[in-house]
Amino acid sequence: MARSYEIDMCSGPLLPKVLRFSVPLMLSGVLQLLFNAADIIVVGQFTGSQAMAAVGSTGSLNNLIINIFLGLSIGSSVLMARYYGAKEEQNIHELVHTSVLLSLISGIILIILGTVLARPLLSLMGTPFDVIDQAVLYMRIIFLGMPAMLTYDFGAGILRAIGDTRRPLAYLFTAGIINVCLNLFFVIGFGLGVAGVAIATIISQYTSAALVLRCLMKAEAAYHLSLKELSLNRSKLRQILRIGLPAGIQGAVFSISNVLIQSSINSFGSVAVAGNTAASNIEGFVYTAMNSLYQASTSFTSQNVGARNTKRIVPILLCCLGVVLTVGIVLGGAAVFFGTELLGIYSSDPEVIAYGLQRLHVVCLTYFLCGMMDTACGSIRGLGYSIAPTLVSLTGACGLRIVWIYTLFRMDHTLFNLYLSYPVSWAVTFTAHIVCFVIFYRAWRDRTAERHQLSRAALHSSH
Repeated sequence: MARSYEIDMCSGPLLPKVLRFSVPLMLSGVLQLLFNAADIIVVGQFTGSQAMAAVGSTGSLNNLIINIFLGLSIGSSVLMARYYGAKEEQNIHELVHTSVLLSLISGIILIILGTVLARPLLSLMGTPFDVIDQAVLYMRIIFLGMPAMLTYDFGAGILRAIGDTRRPLAYLFTAGIINVCLNLFFVIGFGLGVAGVAIATIISQYTSAALVLRCLMKAEAAYHLSLKELSLNRSKLRQILRIGLPAGIQGAVFSISNVLIQSSINSFGSVAVAGNTAASNIEGFVYTAMNSLYQASTSFTSQNVGARNTKRIVPILLCCLGVVLTVGIVLGGAAVFFGTELLGIYSSDPEVIAYGLQRLHVVCLTYFLCGMMDTACGSIRGLGYSIAPTLVSLTGACGLRIVWIYTLFRMDHTLFNLYLSYPVSWAVTFTAHIVCFVIFYRAWRDRTAERHQLSRAALHSSH
């Protein structure tokens, strides 16, 4: 029964399997975004633009704190795909139990960090005085849901590594419906404002976490989860940290550059913050669709590394790049074409919509570059290299943006100039990732061929 959910990534035509893997992931990402989008839409329509700005102003800061731990789930997923491709059942068993316990521990740490750091960091970012109290309240409540969020991400990562993207989608759909209904219930029914949407979000997160844990506990396969066997296997923990920690640091530093950009946007006032928040949410739907190809390139590459299928690695990257280019151009163009109508869902304020359109016209039209950058990075991580893509991303994307803010943006203090830093950094980093992929692929291919020859020689000599 479990096999019906899995995908054989190591043989057969690539495109149909990449689409079968990616489409449910795209839908899952859209549903996950609805958690935050529903928050912003409900408070924007029923509480006001200040409450909407309060929710939106926490996004980049939340990501800064969370991303290191989310990176660990990437490490877990990469290892799961490799062990699954190599059919190493004992390693799969140890990895599942280490990953779930690590997610719970990480979530508790995040509760403490979010509670303590919310106000000082939001103040440091220059969050407008008329929204900071609501932003602090929203952030502190949201962080109470971190154990659930990480448990779902680690658990869903395990399922996706074996090709199962359908059940995580079903769990998110259930949680998303609960979130939207509770948003309306708490905000309209009880007038709780930002606190109401935050409470609704964490309830939905605990729902999705419970469902994914139940799935793993009922599985009749090597990835079966037994709560009594939860433990941190030192070897597996080291490997998760080796792959996941650089990915998490990359995400955190990316968030630092985004925090600097958010701080720069804050200088234009709360209406500009509200417009940027609405546009960022629309972009999020495009990004999450493209990000499914990052996950596909990572999982497909990692399974084939485990199976030592050297000839399949480059076609995987090319296939994923082709799909992500198409998705980015189509969805990014649609977001711009229907920009006014989409922004109107978040706010009826013409000034908020005007600010949102400024961002959409620069970022969404070039968003395919971001998707291609991430997909190339995913293939490198699938090969087992994590530090190199992190260093490339930190230099090419984060470093360039920070330099841009303190040089070009200071000379031309406009939102257009600020947003232009995104596509420039994506293009530079994508080019660097491709160069790294070629180098690392050739090194891995040569090592694999050498091991194969040694194995054949040993077998021949034994006869």
